[in-house]
Amino acid sequence: MFPKNTWYVACTPDDIADKPLGRQICGEKIVFFRGAEGRVAALEDFCPHRGAPLSLGKVCDGHLVCGYHGLTMGCEGKTVSMPGQRVGGFPRIRSYPVAERYGFIWVWTGDAALADPAKIHHLEWAESPDWAYAGGLYHVKADYRLMIDNLMDLTHETYVHASSIGQKEIDEAPVTTKTEGDHVITSRFMDNVMAPPFWQANLRGNGLPDDQPVDRWQVCHFSPPSHVMIEVGVALAGKGGYHADPKDKVSSIVVDFITPETEKSMWYFWGMARNFNVKDQALTAEIREGQGQVFAEDTEVLEAQQRNLDLHPQRKLLMLNIDAGGVQSRRILDRLLAQEQLPQQPPAQAAALARAA
Repeated sequence: MFPKNTWYVACTPDDIADKPLGRQICGEKIVFFRGAEGRVAALEDFCPHRGAPLSLGKVCDGHLVCGYHGLTMGCEGKTVSMPGQRVGGFPRIRSYPVAERYGFIWVWTGDAALADPAKIHHLEWAESPDWAYAGGLYHVKADYRLMIDNLMDLTHETYVHASSIGQKEIDEAPVTTKTEGDHVITSRFMDNVMAPPFWQANLRGNGLPDDQPVDRWQVCHFSPPSHVMIEVGVALAGKGGYHADPKDKVSSIVVDFITPETEKSMWYFWGMARNFNVKDQALTAEIREGQGQVFAEDTEVLEAQQRNLDLHPQRKLLMLNIDAGGVQSRRILDRLLAQEQLPQQPPAQAAALARAA
């Protein structure tokens, strides 16, 4: 259902600032906390004493203390102490590879021996002072793949987001989709159109007129397991569109980290990174609020879609040309899932098979 030998966004640093956090990811119950020297740790959310969730406890001196009987757990899953008890023979519980990078906490739910932090996608906007970012989190009761479909086909904006980012030209503009390895790109360009309300506000935020025609673009990038980055923006018409000088446009990256919780629920980390007027905190807050409202509309539709699919599990859905981005993304996911089901080969043998392929 979902790849496990990969990195998912689990939470933000603020979520574990002063207490442990319990969160289910890819069907795994995990507790996140900060251990010694502030290092992030992730363990199965299960006390080896009586099975209570460790996330109900607290962090003391870099250790996780169970809230039921005071068992104290180390960052690697080994019991450290327990009041009045000898704990040397207590079984070690599972620990998960975890990394803190780009303003997020990432977790690897599969084979720990394969976890390499270098495989976390590079996010240039998260490291540069030339960009501002703000976002949030929604818990969505739907298959995470439905969100990928949604983000890789923005035709729905005309209907779901009619009052903010939708406009009829989205339906009329042609869509192109291409796949480069594990990377799917869906693009749409609209020339000489009027900006919808959300983009009118962004134009004003960058000191540009909001009542003139613009060239608008949407370039959606899917990367496994479930990350979608969308280049969006508008430029004053005739100034070069996507390639316009920064003084003539407003552009951003819509950030979407989709982390499966179960087969029919997900954690949806959404946000927007922009490279204009980055020090204006009021503008950052305004964009975040507007974007949050947009994604709340998506959440409502996807949850209703999931309920309907559950009622009609045998119904075959139609596939149109606008669905190509989602279809190609799912094919990549299916291939990765199939690979995880294969028996693990010794490193030398696996390398030989890869060369033969």
